[in-house]
Amino acid sequence: VKKPPAFHPFVQEKTMNQTLAEPALPQIVLSSLDLDRLDQLLSRLPATDPARLQLEQELDRGAVVEPAAMPANVVTMNSTVRLRLLKTGEEPCLTLVYPKDLDASGDKVSVLAPVGSALLGLSEGDQIHWAMPDGEIQPIQVLQLVYQPERAGQLHR
Repeated sequence: VKKPPAFHPFVQEKTMNQTLAEPALPQIVLSSLDLDRLDQLLSRLPATDPARLQLEQELDRGAVVEPAAMPANVVTMNSTVRLRLLKTGEEPCLTLVYPKDLDASGDKVSVLAPVGSALLGLSEGDQIHWAMPDGEIQPIQVLQLVYQPERAGQLHR
């Protein structure tokens, strides 16, 4: 089993054969529209940019579906998701956005931010362990998709 890089999220153990040293990555689903737009975004970044490398790694392992076929419980671009930080019990709501849509409100996260790329394609109920800037591992759970463009019929947003 290939181990993910140190910056990569991982999920809670799911089988008896897995250990925390060899975590399983969650299955992710990506919209073909999001994938096309993210490929365009990535093509404008330097090949060695850490954010580019991390997002490419996520995109490479995702199952791709047409926007109309996107499951209603999956985090897509411009989705608003309620998370639970399991160590603190906090439940922030964040909207996953393209870098150009980021603002100072504090309720948006760029897909190029480490936690943003980790959220893309996750489903409600998925749990990841995330390495925080201070090195501490923070378990994070996707509680609810408050808004998903595909579910709202906005297939070409």
